[in-house]
Amino acid sequence: MPAPRNGTPGQSGHVLAVGSPGPRLDQLTHTLRSTGHEVSHAVPGDIDRQVRQSPPDAIVALDDTQRGLEVIREVRAAPAGRALPLVMVTTAPGPDDVADLLRGGADDCVPDTSDPVELSARIEAKLRRVPVPVENLLLDPRTGLYSQRHFLGELDRELRRVETSRTGGVVAMVAVAEMPALEARLGSRVRREVAERLAGVAEKLGDFCDRLGWDEDGRLLMLMPGVDEDTARGNLQKFANAVAGTRFVVADENVRLTPAIGWVPLADCPDRLQAVERARDAVAESIRHRDLRPVKYAAWMRGAPRGRRVLAEAVRGLLSALSPLLVLVLGVGIPFVFYQQMYKLGWDVGSAAYWVVVSGLVLSAGLIVLECLFSLDATPRPERPSQPYPPASAVIAAYLPNEAATIVDTVESFLRLEYPNELEIVLAYNTPHPMPVEDTLREMARRDPRLVLLPVAGSTSKAQNINAAVTRVRGEVVGIFDADHHPAPDAFQHAWHWLSNGYDVVQGHCVVRNGDSSWVSKLVSVEFEAIYAVSHPGRTRLYTFGVFGGSNGFWRTDLLARTRMHSTMLTEDIDSTMRALHEGARFATDRTLVSRELAPTTLTALWNQRSRWAQGWLQVSLKYLRGALRSKAFTARQKAGLLVLLGWREIQPWLTLQILPVLLYSAWRAGGVDQLDWAVPICLLATLLTLSAGVVQALFAWRLAVPELRRRKGWFWRYLLVSTFFYSHFKNFVARQALLKEVLRDRQWRVTPRPGDGKAVARS
Repeated sequence: MPAPRNGTPGQSGHVLAVGSPGPRLDQLTHTLRSTGHEVSHAVPGDIDRQVRQSPPDAIVALDDTQRGLEVIREVRAAPAGRALPLVMVTTAPGPDDVADLLRGGADDCVPDTSDPVELSARIEAKLRRVPVPVENLLLDPRTGLYSQRHFLGELDRELRRVETSRTGGVVAMVAVAEMPALEARLGSRVRREVAERLAGVAEKLGDFCDRLGWDEDGRLLMLMPGVDEDTARGNLQKFANAVAGTRFVVADENVRLTPAIGWVPLADCPDRLQAVERARDAVAESIRHRDLRPVKYAAWMRGAPRGRRVLAEAVRGLLSALSPLLVLVLGVGIPFVFYQQMYKLGWDVGSAAYWVVVSGLVLSAGLIVLECLFSLDATPRPERPSQPYPPASAVIAAYLPNEAATIVDTVESFLRLEYPNELEIVLAYNTPHPMPVEDTLREMARRDPRLVLLPVAGSTSKAQNINAAVTRVRGEVVGIFDADHHPAPDAFQHAWHWLSNGYDVVQGHCVVRNGDSSWVSKLVSVEFEAIYAVSHPGRTRLYTFGVFGGSNGFWRTDLLARTRMHSTMLTEDIDSTMRALHEGARFATDRTLVSRELAPTTLTALWNQRSRWAQGWLQVSLKYLRGALRSKAFTARQKAGLLVLLGWREIQPWLTLQILPVLLYSAWRAGGVDQLDWAVPICLLATLLTLSAGVVQALFAWRLAVPELRRRKGWFWRYLLVSTFFYSHFKNFVARQALLKEVLRDRQWRVTPRPGDGKAVARS
C-alpha cells in the first residue's frame, strides 16, 4: 500500500486491524493512524477475545495467504462482530475473489495498492451510511440487542397478550452498581460495553429470556413472557450469580460488576411506560443492597400510601411490649392446661413431658461436653502456605455516628499490619451526615495510599457496606472486620496459610480487649473464649464445617463476590455461611488467629446485641434447615451438625421452659408442692450433669484462652456462677423473645453502643 498523501484525515474512530505481524500489518497500521483512526491489533484466531475486550467501530483485515474467508467467518461468529463494518485488504484481487469475500460476509474489499485516503473514506462510509437511522433498526448494530424503541414495542405486544390470555410474564431491568464510577473513569462508551457483557452472560445461560434490549443509560432490558413469578425469580437469580462470578474486561480494565435487577409482573403493568418505570424503581432498591437478589416492584417504592403499614406497626409495637407475658402464656400456661385436660381424659402426657425435658437437658449437656473434647484436637493451621502470598484487602465496615471515637485507632492498627505483599485497607462506611472524623480519615488516606475510604451512600447496614466494597477490592483475599477490631500483626499471613491449602473461608478468634470496663464486659470476655476458643473449633472438627462469625473472618474474594451479604438478615454472616457451604466452600476455624474487639458494657446493650443474634439465627434456621437436610451437598455428619446448630438451638430454650408447666402439673396432680418427691435419682443426676457441663465449658475456656485472659482466673469463676444462675436463663429468655419478634416481623436493627477506653464507640 503506498504511503499516505497529505490531506484531511478521516473521521476518527477505533479500527481493529487483523493480520499476522509483519510489514503488511505495519503499513496498514500506519495508513489507518495517518488518516485519524485509533488502531488496535488482533491475529487470526484471537479476534473474538480482542473484540470483546475492546470493541472497535470497524474491522480492517488483511487477506493473509488467501485465508480471507476464514477471517470473515471468525469475525461474524463473534457476537460483538456480527454487525461491525468489515473491510478486507487483499493482494491484487480478481472479480471472483472479491465476490467470494462479499458473499462470505465482508462489507467491502480493497486491494493493497489502494490509496490510503480511499481506504479511510470506505471505512467512514460504512460507519456513517447506515441504511436507516440506528434508532429505527430492530437490533442495535453495535450491541446485537433490541433498541429501546423496538423493545418497548415488543413489550406493548406482550402487555396486550397478557390482557387477553393472562399467560403471565415478567419485564426486568438490569443496572450495574459500579456504572457511575466506571463512566466517570472511562467515559460514556462503557455503557455500551457493559450492556454487551451482560447480554453475553444471558445468552450463555440459555433461552430463559425471550428478548433483550438496552436503554440509553446502558441498562439491560429483559422480557420474559409466559413464565410464572417463581420461575422468573429463579432465572434472574442465576443470571445475577453468573454476572457476579465473572471478571469482565471493560475499556481494557479487568472489573467486577454487581448486577442490580428490578422486575415487575406484566399483569401488574397498565402500560409499557409504567412497566419500565416500576422496574427502574425496583432497580434503585436493588442497588442500595447490592446483594445480587432480584427485587420485585412494590408500591411503597413509589411512595404509595402506607396507612395500613402504620396501623400494622402500631399493633406490632403493642404485641412486642406484651411479649414477656405472651411467652409465659405460650410456654407455660397453654402446656399446663393441656397436661391437665389430657390427664382428665386418661392420658398422662405431663409425665411423658417430664422425661422429654430431662432427656433434652442431658442431650444439651452432652453436646457441650462433646464440643469441648473435640476442641482439644482442632485441626492445626498449616505451617506454611502452598502458594506465594497474594495481594490482600481488609474491609472495615463502620457506621460513623456510633463509631467515630474508635475508628481512627482501628485504622491505625490496620496500617501497622505485617504482610509480605500488597495490603489495602478499605474503610466502607455510612453516615447520615458529614462528621469531623472524616477529615481526619481523609488526611490519613493522603499520608498512606493503602487506606481507601469508601463512603456508601444510602447504606443502612454492615452488609451493604461489605457488598459495596467487595467489587472495589484488589486483593485475592478479603478480611472482614468491625470498626472496633484490632487484628494481630500477622493475621493476614496466617489466614493465607489456610486459604492456600484448600480452604475458602477461615474464621479467627475474637478476643475482648475492654474486659475491665464492667461486670458485663468481664462476662462477655469469658463467653467469647467459650465461643471462639472452644465451641467453634470443636464444632468444626465434630461436624466437619465451620461458620463465619461476622468479623475477623477471611474469604477468597471470588467466593465473597458471588455470595455477598443479605442486609435483610439480622445475622448476615450466618446466612452467607449457609449459602457458601451449599456451594461447596470449605470453612476453617483458627483460635490462634486473634483479633481484639470491644464488648458491650451494660446489660441493655448486651440485651440488644443478643436479641439480634438470637433472631438472626432463627431467621437462618427457618430459611435453610429444611432444605439443607434434604440437600445432597451435605454429608450425613454435616447434616447432624446443621440439625444441632439450626434446629436444636431453637428448640432447646422452649424445652427448658417446660420445666415450669411440668412442675405445676406434678404439684396439681400430687395435691400440692409439699407432696412432691424432690429426691428422684434420675432428676438429681440430670441436674448434676447439666450443671457439670457448664463447669466443663468454663474449664476448657480457661485452658484454651489467650494468655492475657488465662491470668484472670477470677473472671472464669464469676462466669461459671453468673452463667449457671442467671446468664443461661437470660439467653434462653432472649431466644424465646426472638421467636415472637420474628412472628411479629419486628426486625429493627438496634445499634449496640460500647464504651471502650473511656469512650463510647462501636456496634456489634
